[in-house]
Amino acid sequence: MTMSSGVNDFTQRAGSLGLPSTPRLVAIDLDGTLIDTAPDLAAAINQMLASVGLPAAGETQVRHWIGGGAGNLVKRVLVESGDHAGEVDCEHALRLFFEAYSDRVCDRSQLYLGVEETLLALRAQGLVLACITNKGERFTMPLLRKLGLHCHFDLVLSGDSLERKKPDPLPLVEAAARFDLDTSDCVMVGDTITDVTAARGAGMPVICVTYGYNEGMDVRQFGADAVVDSLYDILALLILDH
Repeated sequence: MTMSSGVNDFTQRAGSLGLPSTPRLVAIDLDGTLIDTAPDLAAAINQMLASVGLPAAGETQVRHWIGGGAGNLVKRVLVESGDHAGEVDCEHALRLFFEAYSDRVCDRSQLYLGVEETLLALRAQGLVLACITNKGERFTMPLLRKLGLHCHFDLVLSGDSLERKKPDPLPLVEAAARFDLDTSDCVMVGDTITDVTAARGAGMPVICVTYGYNEGMDVRQFGADAVVDSLYDILALLILDH
């Protein structure tokens, strides 16, 4: 595979942070980066909306609303679905959403193209792999197990694993610390401004994928070190043999 034009920019920027040509740890986001979870999230959202008497939302709409965790998603959905006066209790709606999602966390969710091949290639290089997500642990682990990804990760940090979650840098700092690494020896891979903000706060280079849940924004405007159209493309950016 030919290296993309972003390689030089990435390596120069990463080099300024002291990153070697091959990082020692790759931290990867879950929803919108590894797995397309929108179909199941949309189904759970619609069950919640029906319970509170609001009209259903289309999956395409829900894809644009995903970002920043379940609480933010539910708040946005309620407003966009007609609850402009805030008559529906957000905490109650969030509980309804969680109940609905628990029943279908991996009914229609699926891996993005090239994900398993990429993880296998990264592990073959001896890199530490961490999944860093804002999704709650009770949803994260069943999802990873159902799709066979759990065995690829040395560490999984969910949205409720620590006191703070992305965009706070804590999960990325913690991941590096668990393996006695500097954050400059690591790379974050995600799909949202939340991932970029967390990485910048941690002093960690960051790559964004274009296909995820970016709330309708152009990921090239997020200030990532590189942007790729496929997770597999990070292998060239990280200068790995593949």
